[in-house]
Amino acid sequence: MSEFIVITGLSGAGRSEAADILEDLGWFVIDNLPPALIPKVSELAADPGSTISRVVLVVGTGPYHAEVLPALHALRRQGARVRIVFLEAVTDVLVRRYESSRRRHPLDGAGRSLAEAIEAERDLLAAVKDEADVVVDTSELNVHQLRERIHALFAAETPHTGMQTTLLSFGYKHGLPLDTDLVIDCRFLPNPHWVDELRGLRGTQAPVRDYVLGQAVTGAFLEQLTGLLELLLPAYVAEGKSYLTIAFGCTGGHHRSVAIAEEVGRRLRDAGHDLRIVHRDIDR
Repeated sequence: MSEFIVITGLSGAGRSEAADILEDLGWFVIDNLPPALIPKVSELAADPGSTISRVVLVVGTGPYHAEVLPALHALRRQGARVRIVFLEAVTDVLVRRYESSRRRHPLDGAGRSLAEAIEAERDLLAAVKDEADVVVDTSELNVHQLRERIHALFAAETPHTGMQTTLLSFGYKHGLPLDTDLVIDCRFLPNPHWVDELRGLRGTQAPVRDYVLGQAVTGAFLEQLTGLLELLLPAYVAEGKSYLTIAFGCTGGHHRSVAIAEEVGRRLRDAGHDLRIVHRDIDR
């Protein structure tokens, strides 16, 4: 079965960089392909004699934008495996990127400011984002971190029909992660930051882990949360979801969210679920 990754999202959010990374991983990349030609590419990839079976399509905001989703729906009906990766970033970051690159935004003009053009594109792409299998917020990612994120999603994969689950810890003071499906607020738990001997440690270390997990409220919380996730994960798989990100937040992203993500990960792995754990703000 042929496979397609569709890279789309906001201009300046890193579409070209993501495509370059996938090309390095052995994918055949096609940039700015008119949607009308997507069936032709699908036919080529599906040909038994073709050496091209894994294709990346980079889709931006252009004159054919309204044709993109119908073309992708048709591609899926042909039996190809299609995954949509949507890249986005907050407006002020995109403004800075455009100002430093001196390039024009594709929706610039009509009396719009750069920020207004970015917001217009965000609105235009809302329907595509709703269809995405994974959303990656590149606001705080440099090119090396984006490479790590794309590698984490695709580098080690083998043909499968399962779902890739990521548990992400973060600090609310550094901003809510945009590329997540479920957010669990851990700030109701006692904060190790106020314990002198724990303040400089992290949730991956035994003293902090024991402190967080040893609280009376933590046990009941973990039991109910784990039960809920064991119900939800198979349901997401049954619905055909390819990627699921569950975020755990505390104030700084050093202690409570880290310890809880690690413990939930341990419990879900023991129950047979395959997942990865990422601590976004642990070193900030």
